[in-house]
Amino acid sequence: MAIKQKIKFKETIAKVLEKKPKFDLIELPWIDCSEDPVRPDLDLSFRQAYGRKIFGLRDEEKDIAAIICFAFTNQVPKTIEEMDAFSKDAAMQAIHRAGVQGQIAIAYTVWSKKKGGGRAIVNEVYKMIKRSSHLNRLVTLSPLTDMARNFHLKNGAKELQVNEKSQNFEYDISLEQWEKYFERAKSWIKFK
Repeated sequence: MAIKQKIKFKETIAKVLEKKPKFDLIELPWIDCSEDPVRPDLDLSFRQAYGRKIFGLRDEEKDIAAIICFAFTNQVPKTIEEMDAFSKDAAMQAIHRAGVQGQIAIAYTVWSKKKGGGRAIVNEVYKMIKRSSHLNRLVTLSPLTDMARNFHLKNGAKELQVNEKSQNFEYDISLEQWEKYFERAKSWIKFK
């Protein structure tokens, strides 16, 4: 009987490990900026310029569940104008570094189109940035609202600073000890 239980346990673990993610994080070439509840005044050309990207979270039905916009910089901005200047500077520096733009991912807007999409996209972006070879920080440029503050604190961010017109939160992307061991083990063992 013990052997059957062990086999069943191994099969259960295998099924859990086989589960495909519910969402796919994809780069979006276009969005309707008027849908953005945080920064609808920023047009598409602003969101696509100078090392900026737009990501969407595609769910199982192939619908976009949430959207997040990033700028890649080497400094933490306090305003949209600073973010604009810092991302342009990082883009110009990238010309000399084989296209690697900025070490800090600045999330300046996020919104959900489906229930749970906002939290899910933050989690997926967190994983993407953690796996990145050149990004070492994930920081927000959030409006001065309780909703933004509560959202980021509830999702594990730490308050970095409160500015005159914005607030910055930072998500810790350093590898946990077990992740460091896993990375080392991958060089010895082949994982699928």
